[in-house]
Amino acid sequence: MKIYADRFLVALRQVFTDLFVVAWVYGTIRCALWLHDLVQRLAVPGQKLEGAGGGLADNLAEAGGKVGRVPLVGDELTAPFERAADAARSLAEAGRDQQELVDQLALALSVGMMIVPLGLVLFGWLPLRVRWMRRAGSAATLAAAPAGQDLLALRALANQPLRRLTRINPDVAQAWRDGDEHTITALATLELRHLGLRTPTPTPPSPATRPR
Repeated sequence: MKIYADRFLVALRQVFTDLFVVAWVYGTIRCALWLHDLVQRLAVPGQKLEGAGGGLADNLAEAGGKVGRVPLVGDELTAPFERAADAARSLAEAGRDQQELVDQLALALSVGMMIVPLGLVLFGWLPLRVRWMRRAGSAATLAAAPAGQDLLALRALANQPLRRLTRINPDVAQAWRDGDEHTITALATLELRHLGLRTPTPTPPSPATRPR
């Protein structure tokens, strides 16, 4: 599997695209974290309300306990302190509820902010990138194979636009069926160039196999 193309301009474009995607993902995550922290600031009043209500409830309960020790009238004097302590506990509970609501809101907004940008990367850019890597890797393997040009030519017939094919030969499909060497080479070259790969240089025959 190839990661980048052989041709410089295509490889440069891929590198810049990959760097842009990395920056895009990093920026999206940073913005989502910033939004989460910003919304979390709305929980500060709830934290103060919880602290104040809890502290007031503890003080009232303590005071009620002391007043309850007064002979004869202790029980009657304790009741107002207990009601006030219950009200303070309700304030503390409201503060906790407000904090939970802010936490849920911060999480929902930050996740919602990341869905679309990361979705474009995961379901748009990434499949296309992996598809190119697989196609380029198999094409490079075919280019090095003895009968690879025929298969590359077939892939060009299946994948390349008709206007590019007819530039090679007006009846390019028939020429490929007839085994026209020039057409097959041109089609294989077209497929490799489309993927940003170099056309392999043919290896000259060795002296032992060179015709005499």
